[in-house]
Amino acid sequence: MQSTASVVIIGGGVMGCSLAYHLCKEGWTDVLLLEKAELTSGSTWHAAGQITHSVSHYGLAKMAAYGTELYPALEVETGQSTSWHGCGSLRVAYDDAEVDWLHYTLSVGLGLGHEMEIVGPDRIRELHPYYNLEGIKAALHTPHDGHVDPAGVSFAMAAGAKKMGAKIIRRNRVTGLTRQRDDSWLVHTEQGDFHAGIVVNAGGTYARQIGLWAGVDLPIANLLHHYLITDTVPEFQRIDIELPVIRDDKLVSGYIRMEQRSGLIGIYEKANAATVWDDETPWEEENTLFSPDYDRIMPWLENAMGRMPIFAELGIKQVIHGAITHPPDGNMLLGPSGVRNFWCCCGSQVGIAWGPGAGKYLAQWMVHGAADISMASFDPRRFGANIDREYRLEKAKEDYLLRHEIPFPALDRPACRPGHSKRSPLYQLLLSKGAVYQDVYGWERPFWYARGGIEQAHIHSFRRSALHAVVRHEVNSLRAAAGIADLTAFAKVDICGPDAEQFLARVCSNRVPQHVGSTVLSYLVNPNGRLEGEITLLKLNEHHYYAVYAAAKEAALLNWLHEQQQGEQLVFNNLSEDYGVIAIAGPKSRDILSLCTNADLDNASFRWLAGRIIQVAGVEGVRAIRVSYTGELGWELHVPMSGMLPVYQAVWAAGEPLGLVPVGSAALNATRMEKAYLSGHEITNEVTLAEAGLERFSRGESFQGRKYSLTPAHRWKLGLLQLDEGDDNADPLGSESVWLGNTCVGAITSGAFGVAVNAYLAWAYLRPALVSAGQELDVMVLGNRRRAVVLDQPPWDPDNRRPRADA
Repeated sequence: MQSTASVVIIGGGVMGCSLAYHLCKEGWTDVLLLEKAELTSGSTWHAAGQITHSVSHYGLAKMAAYGTELYPALEVETGQSTSWHGCGSLRVAYDDAEVDWLHYTLSVGLGLGHEMEIVGPDRIRELHPYYNLEGIKAALHTPHDGHVDPAGVSFAMAAGAKKMGAKIIRRNRVTGLTRQRDDSWLVHTEQGDFHAGIVVNAGGTYARQIGLWAGVDLPIANLLHHYLITDTVPEFQRIDIELPVIRDDKLVSGYIRMEQRSGLIGIYEKANAATVWDDETPWEEENTLFSPDYDRIMPWLENAMGRMPIFAELGIKQVIHGAITHPPDGNMLLGPSGVRNFWCCCGSQVGIAWGPGAGKYLAQWMVHGAADISMASFDPRRFGANIDREYRLEKAKEDYLLRHEIPFPALDRPACRPGHSKRSPLYQLLLSKGAVYQDVYGWERPFWYARGGIEQAHIHSFRRSALHAVVRHEVNSLRAAAGIADLTAFAKVDICGPDAEQFLARVCSNRVPQHVGSTVLSYLVNPNGRLEGEITLLKLNEHHYYAVYAAAKEAALLNWLHEQQQGEQLVFNNLSEDYGVIAIAGPKSRDILSLCTNADLDNASFRWLAGRIIQVAGVEGVRAIRVSYTGELGWELHVPMSGMLPVYQAVWAAGEPLGLVPVGSAALNATRMEKAYLSGHEITNEVTLAEAGLERFSRGESFQGRKYSLTPAHRWKLGLLQLDEGDDNADPLGSESVWLGNTCVGAITSGAFGVAVNAYLAWAYLRPALVSAGQELDVMVLGNRRRAVVLDQPPWDPDNRRPRADA
């Protein structure tokens, strides 16, 4: 028996089989898949097997579309039947908000080349004559959707992997893992040990247990989901076509389709979600189903019968009630776990739809160091809350209950908050000032400040909501006087040691700060030239640098820094929970801060992009950096946590008479767009410095991947767009398609309404030739095209005089 493999995959469901197949496609064929029972005997075999293009998440939309292409082709390639049924589907909408969601999905899908359209009741009736259309306004028709045999597609990918050289061993349970000194793994099984360079956890409902063997506690839980199959439907016996799948999010909270000549009804109930195997999934479980719980699903089952009257008098001949995994935010766990050479390919709630794309893009990441899509929203290291049993279960239940709710922008997920969140010492004080918080890597961060009775629910819309006026007020007040923000959620790391400069020069694109007190903005670059992220570096002392990084990537940053070490003598000290951050910005920020410190703040003493350790409000050791995300004069005060409250109170007391206002991250997003600053939506490991237009930050002469990262863009290039005002009170949200005539030429990454310029501004990755000042394009916003023009400079203060405070 083979005793070694470059990659060992634990788990033979659709996720594991897909990864084995795609690793081989990418050239890694020394792959061993271990399955404790038969392939698909966990959750895969009992899946309903649907796959749809009706997805508004850009990465998931690409994954789902890939599945619809792969599944039919697998039969030809492998000879294994997948039972592909390309019947199409309809996602119905009852109210304006649902219709807006469909239009948003349409813009994403059309931009990716997917065939889809919004249809009205008459066309719905033509496509599906048996569905009760009472109250339905429209539907998204995706004609190339379908469903498959879950076992068949998994067997086909397994067969394809074996043809390319992978090995698959069934009926051999993994019993544990032992990490070796060289960071390889010994995989213990009932049939002996295997040595693996990399281990991938594709364990499905067992994934958390497998993760614990490697020291990783994955925040996933197993939820129970029903689908039911009716007796034979007489009306179905009289038609010779297969009707499209119906997705009814509002009343059925699930899906309805034909299953041969019977009906199939799947329900994600919106109350009383049920978990199973909360602490450990018994290893002996195979092909496990549970007794139906009709009481739990009855309201939605009754609605389903009302929507499909031809089912109403039929019996139910089979109920599938099985376990599926859910993470806290609904996205899969794909990528490095945080433990070297232990990767995740699990946490999928719809493995049949997402599995092919998950395997494809994860294989790219493993083999090439980056995927062709951003994997940030799937990174297993993205969770920063205080994760315990309650958090795992309650957040998974919350995600299940939201499965068929409208995914509004900035939708609040309140479960386990703020109890399991990290909170700065300012939390209660800012709450009393009206702070409405958002979850950022487990931190509670002020998103906006409620005024005039506006509540969180008032901002849930695909159109301009009450938040628009709130942001306008916060931005105008900051631009006129000053704003103060709690940005404690930043990741903060001390990088120290005799080789610190050498290390940073190798991994950072920009020149490392040479003088104590100097600050630079730089980019972490992978050996393949792709970007890891944006980093601010302050030189505090010889061999001592302070790094500030995006909050959501704290664990990934530390993981990446350690993995980039090549024997250098240095240490990384995570200070993210030791220091808070208070940002003050605006034309009066110097006047306000000077009332709270004896430090000289004039341009000569404290220049732009400088950093010093100062005392503020009697608090020692404040790391003050003269930078601002707003395009205004400003400072970030990195304050020891114990000093956060007195520093904030002193600054507030000094600033309130001068017009100081609290501002949230929504307002900061608007100001950064006016200054053409980038965010994590633009800086991902799918792009290079040249593609992101960041060549000016490449002053480092010998950083890794330099040649590749500075190769002129040929796939896409980042461009700044200014949109004309529309008459539909709607703005892009991200992922919308950009058009030149009838050709899609790019996609929006992020944006905001520019209060100072009274126009919506957006970043978009475009065909490189189109990133030229004055180029006119169209952006599809909620089904309507909006004229946009490419800008070649920031619309606010293009000469950068305001942050420099030049006379």
